[in-house]
Amino acid sequence: MKANVAEEAGASAILIINNQTELFKMVCESDADVDIKIPALMLPQDAGSRLEKYISNNTMVSVALYSPKRPAVDIAEVFLWLMAVGTILCASYWSAWTAREVAIEQDKLLKDASEEILEVRGAGSSGFVDINTMSAIFFVVAASCFLVMLYKLMSFWFVEVLVVLFCIGGVEVRLSSYIFMLISLCFQRFAESFIKVPLFGAVSHLTLAVCPFCITFAVVWAVYRRISFAWIGQDILGIALIITVLQIVRVPNLKVGTVLLGCAFLYDIFWVFVSKWWFHESVMIVVARGDKSGEDGIPMLLKIPRIYDPWGGYSVIGFGDIILPGLLVAFSLRYDWLTKKTLRAGYFIWAMTAYGLGLLVTYVALNLMDGHGQPALLYIVPFILGTFITLGKKRGDLKTLWTRGEPERPCPHVQLQPLEQRE
Repeated sequence: MKANVAEEAGASAILIINNQTELFKMVCESDADVDIKIPALMLPQDAGSRLEKYISNNTMVSVALYSPKRPAVDIAEVFLWLMAVGTILCASYWSAWTAREVAIEQDKLLKDASEEILEVRGAGSSGFVDINTMSAIFFVVAASCFLVMLYKLMSFWFVEVLVVLFCIGGVEVRLSSYIFMLISLCFQRFAESFIKVPLFGAVSHLTLAVCPFCITFAVVWAVYRRISFAWIGQDILGIALIITVLQIVRVPNLKVGTVLLGCAFLYDIFWVFVSKWWFHESVMIVVARGDKSGEDGIPMLLKIPRIYDPWGGYSVIGFGDIILPGLLVAFSLRYDWLTKKTLRAGYFIWAMTAYGLGLLVTYVALNLMDGHGQPALLYIVPFILGTFITLGKKRGDLKTLWTRGEPERPCPHVQLQPLEQRE
């Protein structure tokens, strides 16, 4: 339409400035008039701003038209793959280490036959959330409702609210905790001294010293998030948030993991592909790009700028494409450690490999489809579930993985009765 109007007005060419820093191919509707005889091209927002500045200063501007070749694979996708895999790797080891510490503490209570023996089953469960099949289904339904809300309310101010919530979550949840852990290794005595703070209770002096830095980091990122290298701060906050979720939320067995990933599999396919039939555009892609908001996407993404792509833009991956498969990968390492399996005889290395291959296939499909958005879980879920179920059945662990999710730890006492009965 724009090209037709420009051609009728006698223009020799038309330059269209996009409202985002990323470029998209200009396409015509099936019934549109495509008899256009003048060149039509699109500029990214930043290039368009510079062009407008030159023109307003009466500067001579020369525009050369050419068709650049896009690389088959941009190095940004490689780094994003490493970032996603590395995040799950770190979160899995942290989750498994915590589970092992809880198991060791329970074994000590059993061996000591202390008065707390009757409460062993509840020990160590605080601070963690084990999801069940119903909550897994509810999570996907709630995620769908939230996605539709983002789609309908997408605007500049709504994204600003998301940025504020993202900063609060990234700082309050775990960023300060990670820095606290690193510094406490060197300043242990300082970390073990506490002070009573109103509304927060006992807080270590080291935490009070670290929190202002974390808050400043989040505020600076929020204010300057539109500069070229602000994606680094977004990724740091995002990784901290993802690791926290994988640390707190746990899949208790393979059954729950299968239900969760199965529902997420359908969720991803529906909102990327099927939603076009109802909304005339892909809801997931529109929300991820941040259309109608004037922003380069919502903050709930890990992203890296495409380095060698002449079209510019970012390679991105959503939090859900890391968190949901990561829950099952973290479960596999906890199971391996509790059953004292070696790395090769366990399930973690295979689950981790399956995730990496699934994500790799996603990027291959993305490039084969000429950059059109792909539902990552469409490729990741079959790899992970197929690997888990096949190995479990082959090794004879499938029943335990599917139901209990952890090995039986027999009580070291032959007979253990409450004190009232023994007296």
